[in-house]
Formats: sequence, structure tokens, C-alpha cells
Amino acid sequence: MSQFFYVHPDNPQGRLIDQAVTIINNGGVVIFPTDSGYAIGCQLDNKTAFDRICRIRDISKEHNFTLMCSDLSQISNYAKFDNQCFRALRNNTPGSYTFVFKATREVPKRVQNVKRKTIGMRVPDNKIALALLDKLGAPVLSTSLILPGNQMTESDPEIIRDLLEKQVDLIINGGHLAEMPTTVIDMSDGDFKVIRVGSGDVAPFE
Repeated sequence: MSQFFYVHPDNPQGRLIDQAVTIINNGGVVIFPTDSGYAIGCQLDNKTAFDRICRIRDISKEHNFTLMCSDLSQISNYAKFDNQCFRALRNNTPGSYTFVFKATREVPKRVQNVKRKTIGMRVPDNKIALALLDKLGAPVLSTSLILPGNQMTESDPEIIRDLLEKQVDLIINGGHLAEMPTTVIDMSDGDFKVIRVGSGDVAPFE
């Protein structure tokens, strides 16, 4: 049975954030709010937790995973990019974007795109997610919480609880969220390529 935290969306309770970080550091799988619906994530280096996420979402390990980061300096440890990309990141994060980059050696090969050696990176514009990431001091390996057979990210934490409370270690209730996915921008070759149009404005990248 998972724990279920009601966390204030504007003023996240430090005590609950601390407990969530402990769960992640102990190998837990956590569902948490972002600016584009709920995500499911775990510690980057924990293969057992990673395998659990793949089973819950019914996805292969070739799926494009994302590292949810607290800021740009954290991204720079895990992604390769030039000054042009850095300026674009600085001007558009936090935000509802996922940026695809060539991965550095800090990213385990098992979570990289098999063929392109890339990884998605993002800084969410959500106070709960940012508080969690800041306290953790490391990125969370994550993917949108899209359950098997569905097309959109889960947005209602009470429904998530009914469906998944026996399969994850923690569900953070940050309120009912929008279902619009992030906009995906591929910067892995130095150019800006819009891969998916979502909630982030594509104008800065066209």
C-alpha cells in the first residue's frame, strides 16, 4: 500500500517533501505533479525501481525517458549542448518543455535512447516538483503517467490512488491538473526541431 500525501500546490510542506525524498532515496517509485499532468519517477541509478515503472506503464526499456531536473546547472551534468542551446534553455525553463540532448556518461545506458544515445531533460514549472527536486539534489528519472490503453497523462490524484496505490510507494496529491503534455524540442544535433507540440509555446524554437 502506497503512502498518499496532500501537498499544498503553492506552499509545499517541507516535512512531506523530506519524507518523499527519503522514499525516493530508499528505492521507491513515486507519482508526483508537474506542469503537464502527473509523472511517475524514481532514483536515476535504481534499476529495480526503473523496471517497476516499465511494468506499471507497460512500456519497453526503449521508451524515451526524461530526467526531471531542478535547474540548468543540473541539466549540464547529464546533457551535451552548446551556447545556443544554453540560451534557449535559460529563456524557457522552468516550463512545459522536454528537451532532447545527447547524453553524457553520467546517464546510465539503460535509460538512454538505444539508437541515438539521447535523453530527455526538463525543468518543470510546478512548485511541488521543484521543491522535491531541490531537496533531492539530483534528477528524477521520470515519464508521464499515461496508463496502458490511454492517450493522455493522468490528472486526477484520487483516480490515480484507486488505480495504483498497491503498485507504487508514494502518490503526491497536488490537486487536479491539466492533461496537456509537454512540448518536445530535439536539440541533440545543435538545431531546434519541434517533435511534439504541447503546452509549451513553440514560437521560440521556430
